Amino acid sequence: MVLSDSSTRRRIAVVLAAMALFSPLAMGLATAQSVQGPSGSVVVEEGETVDGVETVAATVVVRGTVEGDVSGAAGSIRIAETGRVGGSVQAAAGTVVVAGEIGGDAEVGAGSFELTETGSIAGSLDVGAGSVRVDGAVGGDVRASGDSVVLGPNAVVDGEFRYDAGEFTESPDAAVAGGVVEDASLGGDRGTGVAGGVDRLPSWAGSAYGVAANLVLGAVLLLAFPRFSRAVEDGVGADPLVSGGIGLLALVLAPIALVLVAITIVGIPLALAGVAAYVVALWVGSVYGRYAIGAWVLGRAGGSNRWAALLLGTVAIALIGLLPWVGGLVEFAVLLLGLGALAGGLRDRYRGTADARVPERDPVDVD
Repeated sequence: MVLSDSSTRRRIAVVLAAMALFSPLAMGLATAQSVQGPSGSVVVEEGETVDGVETVAATVVVRGTVEGDVSGAAGSIRIAETGRVGGSVQAAAGTVVVAGEIGGDAEVGAGSFELTETGSIAGSLDVGAGSVRVDGAVGGDVRASGDSVVLGPNAVVDGEFRYDAGEFTESPDAAVAGGVVEDASLGGDRGTGVAGGVDRLPSWAGSAYGVAANLVLGAVLLLAFPRFSRAVEDGVGADPLVSGGIGLLALVLAPIALVLVAITIVGIPLALAGVAAYVVALWVGSVYGRYAIGAWVLGRAGGSNRWAALLLGTVAIALIGLLPWVGGLVEFAVLLLGLGALAGGLRDRYRGTADARVPERDPVDVD
């Protein structure tokens, strides 16, 4: 049975409306040429330069160069050793790690904050977190409030180090030009954060937001497109290698096609629309991948329930995603599976619609 165009449009409208409402929980936005990754990740790769990052995302990773500021909220924010932020950082996150360079000030409200021995902040550091560790270089003053505050052996602070903590540890090798001062008045920052008064987020908050958003989108997809969702599930289960291969091709070829379209001035609007569709496809594909994995696991156990499959796949992949290295690889593989099955389902749907629109004709005898 082929659905009518009006019915299809209504269902797509429902999905897009749900994504518009809940996408801030799982997807971020970085200006200029930054990369919008799957599952709500914003990644500035090594060798890449962007104007700035302003986002609400599950994870933010800076391995390249951000010429301006980095601001927003996320489950985790990491400025790697190769990363450089030319401006300031204003962030609320579950975890914040600065192993690279910040050219301005840093204002952070977090579950945990760490300035590693390779990290440096040219300006001042203002942080409220459950645990704070300063073991790098700070060009200005430090105001630190937390349940635990540690001043490490590699810390070099050109200004004053002012803190309030339930437990404070200072290494004798730390160098603080302006002295170390305990300030009980900073206690008001604990629990409210210092990043513009943003509440301090627990470390699991970003992951929980991402799981909730994925569950909402998955539920909308299952309700709006039950048959198509079943076809996507079957596509992954029947031949995961084919689905993964198609997903990899779509992931690589789509950006290349968009660049080719954008070469001409006339093609720029089409390219912008294509970028938006590409980001939507990444999120939908990642959710379908989680759903298909959950359905496969349930099937192996002798069960069959689409809602249980969605919940199982989403939660399981979220937990695996917390593992270093392995989690990222698993999430990437799930994205490829879901994206490939989505592309294959759309292709089959298009072929079925096209075949239904071609009228049958009586055979013509040719002498």
